[in-house]
Amino acid sequence: MNQEKARSDANRCFVCGPGNTAGLQVEFRLEGEVCKAEHTIAAHHCGYDNVTHGGIIFALLDDVMANWLFLKGDRAYTGKCDIRFREPVEPGTTLSLEGRLTSRKGRMAKMKGRATAPDGKLVAEAIGTFIVIPGE
Repeated sequence: MNQEKARSDANRCFVCGPGNTAGLQVEFRLEGEVCKAEHTIAAHHCGYDNVTHGGIIFALLDDVMANWLFLKGDRAYTGKCDIRFREPVEPGTTLSLEGRLTSRKGRMAKMKGRATAPDGKLVAEAIGTFIVIPGE
């Protein structure tokens, strides 16, 4: 699903905004009840020692969770997010991203995100609580 057509308010998002030429421009999609995307890590997103900066991994996981809500028609903000880095990621690696809802009560949506390497190895996972904005 092209998010620019779905909702123009995310056009400048650093992770998924098609209008943000300095951003990652990740294209998220829903497959059943899972938000999915793939993203190849660029060399200029390294922290040190040829390892992807943790902030880039965090941003990808935050957005795959948020986009589950976004693609369902909700606008939400991250209230809390915990991440567990499991493996270093070298530039040039194409990560598979998945986000899903684990529970929802009122305006609070609890989400889970995963990033896996091409060999299927889990490189990072996150759990987040998102606050859904009413009437959006």
